[in-house]
Amino acid sequence: MADNALGRFLRARREATTPPATGRRRTPGLRRGELADRAGISVEYLTRLERGTDRSPSGQVLSALADALTMTADERVHLYRLIKAGTTCSPPPPPPLRPTVRAMLDTLEPAAAAVLSPAGDVLASTARFREVSGLDDERNLIRFAFSPRAKAHYPDWDQVAHDRATTLRAAADLGDHTAAALAFELSVTAGAAFSDRYDAASSLPPAIGTERWGSHLLAFETLYLAGEGEHRLMIYFSQH
Repeated sequence: MADNALGRFLRARREATTPPATGRRRTPGLRRGELADRAGISVEYLTRLERGTDRSPSGQVLSALADALTMTADERVHLYRLIKAGTTCSPPPPPPLRPTVRAMLDTLEPAAAAVLSPAGDVLASTARFREVSGLDDERNLIRFAFSPRAKAHYPDWDQVAHDRATTLRAAADLGDHTAAALAFELSVTAGAAFSDRYDAASSLPPAIGTERWGSHLLAFETLYLAGEGEHRLMIYFSQH
């Protein structure tokens, strides 16, 4: 990350945010105290963030600042990328799938099926899954559920969002570093829509059930793959 890029971005957004109508002001935008009050943090902490003496805010703090500054979805993503650019390590990539697992997927055509990592990464899938999932260039089922396109794709979005957040929380609680990193990302980019569900998760994710994807009503079954690091095979069947 460029020197204090996060601090400069936060200050620029603060100064560009319309302040409350309280008469003439000597400075543009919000004062630090006003933003700190809105975000529920101290003025001293906000000052450290803007000056670059603290460059590791939590996801909750970043989400609160994004809400207080009424950031757009693109600005939230940029805020997260500024934090990510300042880190020196990232979760390791998942190991390659066994050839037999890929062969099993081939036998499931034309059903919609995919092998998912604990953090929701689509590691392999059938053509039918790619057709109905709506993911396009996105390769993570959980991240997609909290993207701007998700509500149009999932008629029952609230339940889907709950289940995806529950899935991610279960993986993160078991020590999956990729899941924890994605939870941090979504707490910033999706804000309360994700964080409220993630923080409230108190059950295991459903292994069977139904979901609506666009005009398709799909029943799903979950099979965990032995020796594949908690990877799971999700199979979706059309319901008529």
